[in-house]
Amino acid sequence: MSGASGASARNNPASTRNAPTSQEAALRAEIVHTAHEMERLGINQGTSGNVSARFNEGLLITPSGVPASALTAGEIVWLPFDVEADAPVFAQNRPSTEWRFHRDILRARAEIGAVVHTHSSAATAIAIHGRDIPAHHYMVAAAGGNSIRCAPYATFGSQALSDYALEALKDRTACLLAHHGVIALGRDLAKALWLANEVEVLAKQYLLASQLGTPPVLSDDEIAEVVKKFSNYGLRRASGSDGS
Repeated sequence: MSGASGASARNNPASTRNAPTSQEAALRAEIVHTAHEMERLGINQGTSGNVSARFNEGLLITPSGVPASALTAGEIVWLPFDVEADAPVFAQNRPSTEWRFHRDILRARAEIGAVVHTHSSAATAIAIHGRDIPAHHYMVAAAGGNSIRCAPYATFGSQALSDYALEALKDRTACLLAHHGVIALGRDLAKALWLANEVEVLAKQYLLASQLGTPPVLSDDEIAEVVKKFSNYGLRRASGSDGS
């Protein structure tokens, strides 16, 4: 490989890959479906938000600047986990500007298979105030603990934002991003999407309850019990149930 073509491959890792296998094609289609579902559920709109899924030694991620309504499987971008954090914007097939936190989460959390990022209204309203969502409802435990933390603000697409998100996601599968939105994780795309929508429901409940005063919260012991129960049952594809 010549020096020029080698540099091109490093700048655009997807350019050197073979045609997608049937497994990859199915996952690309599922990512597109997830993006469509985000809009149907009202937790995302236009070109905001993004979706990724683990695949081989990297990830498949939605592209930059393409609205969900126009998204096709062929536009989903593959990135290797070893792509550099300061890599230049790819000349073709540009990944979401938030690819850094998708890469870092999937690289750091072997149990996670998918990441969904939304700008859902109620959760973002809480994030604008830099507040966590506390345990006002037992379903907060679906994210793994007694709160859904809010990460500090950093410019979108930056490594600083990824670093803050990873910290907020310690022992959690969802977090808020100050002045920005929501990150939800799952073993697969269906679970990550379900949790992203659940965070928005919890945010709406919290905002409504706050109109009556500061909402009472469940104890850490009670939430720990719920977290334990969630380890034994959860979202099932066949029923679409959270197990409750």
